[in-house]
Amino acid sequence: MQDSITGRSGSPIPQARTHHAALIVLVFTACMAVCLPVTAIPLPGVLNLTDGAPVSPVSLTIHATPSEADIGDTIVLNGTVTGITTIAVYLFLTGPGLDPRGVALENLNIAAGRGLFTTAPVKMGEGTWDYPWDTSIIIGNLKPGTYVITVVASPLDRLRSNPQESAMATVNFTAAKETAAKTPVSSILPVIALVAGAGLFFAAAGRRR
Repeated sequence: MQDSITGRSGSPIPQARTHHAALIVLVFTACMAVCLPVTAIPLPGVLNLTDGAPVSPVSLTIHATPSEADIGDTIVLNGTVTGITTIAVYLFLTGPGLDPRGVALENLNIAAGRGLFTTAPVKMGEGTWDYPWDTSIIIGNLKPGTYVITVVASPLDRLRSNPQESAMATVNFTAAKETAAKTPVSSILPVIALVAGAGLFFAAAGRRR
């Protein structure tokens, strides 16, 4: 016959149920004693998956030479890329009369971000890039004024690119100079022309006689 104890109402309570209740109390007490202090233990930092090497943020630089030029000159653009492995960087132009999203350096009529980007290859071992921009062979009208050339690591226009992952250089363009100056006329040429004309005149008069 199963052993039992008497409850408050006087009815017998099976001893198995008593053992089950005691076990619950024991587990709860152990949890209070062991689990709660864990909340005071500081959590470890974010796991570093680079074997201890710090993760560098993406950084780009750009230089434009010269920064003062005539329309039609060639501007040498160069810079560096760090914190990312990429085979190319993307360039676009903003300035007077151009789309605020930026345009490709070779075509000023269509906004960047529609498959038209100026790309400059990156030297993988050095993280450097360069691009010669010949402003004499571009599509569109480059007006005198100040222009900003932006380099980004992803093919996104100015309004969608991350400012922290871009760099800018400014170039001030002036009106193009005349490619060839007028050749001055020598003062002796009119004299030669007059002498030749007089000779022809007298020759014709002599024939008439």
